[in-house]
Amino acid sequence: MTGTTQPPLVRRHDVDHVATLTLDRPEARNALSLALLEELGDAFASVHRDPSVHVVVLAAEGPAWCAGHDLRELAGLPDEAARLALFQRCSDLMVAIATLRQPVIAQVHAMATAAGCQLVATCDLAVAGESARFATPGVGIGLFCTTPMVALSRAVAPKHAMELLLTGDPIGAHEAARIGLVNRVVPDGLLAAATAELAATIAARSPDAVAVGKAAGARQRGLSLVDAYADASRVMAENLGRPDAVEGIDAFLHKRPPRWTEPGGAP
Repeated sequence: MTGTTQPPLVRRHDVDHVATLTLDRPEARNALSLALLEELGDAFASVHRDPSVHVVVLAAEGPAWCAGHDLRELAGLPDEAARLALFQRCSDLMVAIATLRQPVIAQVHAMATAAGCQLVATCDLAVAGESARFATPGVGIGLFCTTPMVALSRAVAPKHAMELLLTGDPIGAHEAARIGLVNRVVPDGLLAAATAELAATIAARSPDAVAVGKAAGARQRGLSLVDAYADASRVMAENLGRPDAVEGIDAFLHKRPPRWTEPGGAP
């Protein structure tokens, strides 16, 4: 008897230095089962090792962008140790996205709830279609969205985060943009094109400078004002001597297009 091969839960498509990862579990509203978490973690690890990828787009297939954790799977876990292991796996994924060399853009076409909302908040940027909705509704079933709170409270002002967490009520795309959860809202039919345009703009920049800036930005948010300036000054002084900065300044002064180096590689 031959085994059957399960279709992938995450699809990857690369075009012009942009890797699009698409959640493809539509029948379960892209709920983050352990299998999906593992595939998505592997996909981000693969992207991290790929110098040809400058930007990542995180999209989804089906009627929901991501419904958060798979409640059926959660309810079937045998004990607290198993539950902790699953939440730690999800947390590891969020940290991997936040520390990824490349910036990640969430392309949100529909509802993103609980850990799905956490996933949007974790991404560096987010573009939403007008039909997108966002919620952290765990409180309504007696399960406070504690892990989504970590990402949400770092993406929006604390009072906005707590209102979402304490009420569990969904908000629309324009309200999500107003509080800073997403960067821009576009008509549903233009979502893919608008996200691609934003990704292409970033992909054309120095991938080395983008990686330096993403890491420095995350680091300085946890520092005092004085320490943040000290760290930023150190990074900028070091950045100034890196090949892409030397090339970029020379190209600007001589009015020519720059030739960026690939991360860890040649021009």
